[in-house]
Amino acid sequence: MQNSIVYINGLFTPLEKANVSILDRGFCYGDGLFETMRACKGNIFRPDRHLERLFLSLPLIFIDLPMTQQEVKAVVQETLDRNKCKNAIIRLTVTRGINEPNFQIDPESPPTLVVHVRPHQPLPKAIYRKGVQITLLTMSAPVLPGVKKNLKTCNFLSNILIREISQRQGSMEGIIVDPVLGVTEGATSNLFIVKEGVLKTPAVNNSVLEGITRRVVLEIARDHKIPIEEGLLLTEDVLTADEVFITNSVIDIVPVIRVDDTYIGKRKPGILTCFLQDEFLKCVEEAR
Repeated sequence: MQNSIVYINGLFTPLEKANVSILDRGFCYGDGLFETMRACKGNIFRPDRHLERLFLSLPLIFIDLPMTQQEVKAVVQETLDRNKCKNAIIRLTVTRGINEPNFQIDPESPPTLVVHVRPHQPLPKAIYRKGVQITLLTMSAPVLPGVKKNLKTCNFLSNILIREISQRQGSMEGIIVDPVLGVTEGATSNLFIVKEGVLKTPAVNNSVLEGITRRVVLEIARDHKIPIEEGLLLTEDVLTADEVFITNSVIDIVPVIRVDDTYIGKRKPGILTCFLQDEFLKCVEEAR
């Protein structure tokens, strides 16, 4: 999107001229947070949920953003409007800003705020119709010291490698299975299973991000009296599930029909997964 307009620290600038310093800690260390939002028909889906998560996370890593949540929301909306892109993905990034090239945090340095808009390019419809394969990776789930919840940080190297390892095995996504915590989350997604009519997903903790799409799926389920369990999931639970699906803000709800070498259910997207897909898309189109 060569002609797109990017917001950087109070200024709107063309993408090709949008730059940050090589001393920015987001560049040097991945020291920051980000949110990925979806816009449909010019309306941002659940913007307040995304910004609430961001503003709850900022003090946990000692970043003081000198803007209110409503001011950031207005910037995001204006950036979307300036790009005249009705169906879009919006990336909002906050880093610690420009510091001296060492680990020491300088509380006087202002943070960097960037908002970038690009067209939403949905996955092929066949993926939603036929389902995908995922890989379970047994490893210790990454955690942040002193933080009791998972954060959406700019330090995404482990996620990148998990995705790459999985794709080299023919899978769309990799899911971390921690030896102690059990099934946690994917490189960029939350995981759900369905067993005997009950919708199950790992509980939110310092290794499981409370994804916005995840929250909406649970809201839909509650509204339709679908039984829900948030708690410990083991590898066996996933492999013997009737249905499995993954979620995030870009892909929505993607059905999983194969986990490594094991086929799930009837080898096609399940009834409850398809129902939740339809209901979720209604929410997105209404942008509520």
